[in-house]
Amino acid sequence: MAETASPSLDLTLSILRAAAEETRMRILALLTEGELSVSDLTDILGQSQPRISRHLKLLVEAGLVERHREGAWAFFRLTDRGTAQRILRPMLDSLDRSDPQLLEDRTRLETVRAQRAQAAQAFFSRLAPDWDRIRSLHAPETVVEAAVLDALGPKPIRNLVDLGTGTGKMLQLLAPRAARTVGLDASHAMLSVARANLEKAGLSRIELRQGDIYAPPFPRNSFDLVVIHQVLHYLDDPARAIREAARLVSPGGRMLVVDFAPHNLEFLREAQAHRRLGFAPEQVAAWLDEAGLDCTLTRQLAPQKKADEQLVVSLWLGQDRRVATDWPLIESNKEVA
Repeated sequence: MAETASPSLDLTLSILRAAAEETRMRILALLTEGELSVSDLTDILGQSQPRISRHLKLLVEAGLVERHREGAWAFFRLTDRGTAQRILRPMLDSLDRSDPQLLEDRTRLETVRAQRAQAAQAFFSRLAPDWDRIRSLHAPETVVEAAVLDALGPKPIRNLVDLGTGTGKMLQLLAPRAARTVGLDASHAMLSVARANLEKAGLSRIELRQGDIYAPPFPRNSFDLVVIHQVLHYLDDPARAIREAARLVSPGGRMLVVDFAPHNLEFLREAQAHRRLGFAPEQVAAWLDEAGLDCTLTRQLAPQKKADEQLVVSLWLGQDRRVATDWPLIESNKEVA
């Protein structure tokens, strides 16, 4: 991968001008702690929404901050791509974290996060009894997580996306191993839970996006690991979801699918909106094959105790058939197109 070009004089000056204002510098310092909404920033900085929005607009236009929509909300994060971040990051890293104003801002940030965590916990508590019943029917989460790590092995992860991230469980497990981590979910409420869980775990630089698993809002070949964890059984067309997810896999990249083996627990259709009662190993393997991925691993995890009602967790690992050396050619073709 080519090294990012050094910023020109004009770009450097525009970046410095955009940052050289007290409120905007405070915003940038806060965003080093993770993505925040306009509402978060107005609460922390004690300024009006229009004023904060104007500052954010300037920062976005200067390429220092990225904006994304989540339903009626807008979230902002520091840019981690392009030449601008080569100037921005060292500048922010050099700030005195003991500065009284910055300390006060971070204290208010912790209050905002505590309020967010409380709201997320209230939402999750309403669902917990049903989720606890489901968890009691299959292998413990620690066993499933260990199997996920074993399936992926020690291979480095550059760019990871978790489709249908829910509460962010897979993000918490895998983000420490990835250079860049993104979670996608259709539900703003679930993303709020995930955001609170990730902040509690000290994982503040993970990107969370609201979007449709059938039309993920990312370019082709964007991720060397795509995860679909306990999502397919909610979908009308799981094969289509796998095809769309496969478009995101870079040459030589992988896709990990975790779901249930076939079962006859009909109550899950009514109580939990499951559309499909599990998947046979050969079924998901065939979908991976049709999407251009070789199924290199299948594994089933039975519950530790036998019971009349139980769920077997299945894992599938798909490997993109293209070799990593195809990447420059693909990038060249994209530029020509």
